[in-house]
Amino acid sequence: MMKEITLLIADDHPLFRQGVVDALSLEKDFRIIAQASNGEDAIAQIRALQPMVAVVDVNMPGMNGQQVTHRVTSDHLPTRVVLLTGYDDVEQAIHAVLAGAAGYCAKEIQPDVLSRTIRAVAEGKYAIAGNIFTRRELDAWIDEQMEGARKSYSEPGSPFHPLSDREMEVLSCVVRGMSNKEIAARLGISHQTVKNHVTSILRKFSVEDRTQAVVYALKRGWVKLQDTAEKSQE
Repeated sequence: MMKEITLLIADDHPLFRQGVVDALSLEKDFRIIAQASNGEDAIAQIRALQPMVAVVDVNMPGMNGQQVTHRVTSDHLPTRVVLLTGYDDVEQAIHAVLAGAAGYCAKEIQPDVLSRTIRAVAEGKYAIAGNIFTRRELDAWIDEQMEGARKSYSEPGSPFHPLSDREMEVLSCVVRGMSNKEIAARLGISHQTVKNHVTSILRKFSVEDRTQAVVYALKRGWVKLQDTAEKSQE
């Protein structure tokens, strides 16, 4: 017997949203329990109903899909998010993953491929750029995508970065998706001190948020996802 997968579909275009609902409703193991036309409604329904997977449009007015994903992740909600986008490129996919997305697909995706993506995500895997990954495989793929950019920024072995040792420790925790509270507990410092370090990192990198800071550091080889994953298991 197939395990039932509960779904939320969020898109601000009613016709497209209904098309996704109609296509996924044909799958016997899928049950669509909610629909949303904006990010705020999506978050409210995810909190109330906790679907296994939320299929969310990246570009919605107000709270966009990536912001929805970040909220789901930061609030430790069990729902896994698949983002649908009209602009399917590698860097945007990496931004989505770092925000907490488990899937990132072009809106032109075929219904059967979207169904396979949802099943893989429901099983705890990741579906990015047409590939299905475990978390370790995904981290390796991101590091590989960033490798070319790294070479143009620094010499291997001893990359220059503008951060203090403590800021690098904080950044490594941010890369692993830890909240300020979790970072404070891990490093034995106050929550406010962590906030101050994060603010300093954003200022030094001239970026607006944590996800941009992680991509900035990954591109320059100052951190690697595989390295931080190994440290988190120590």
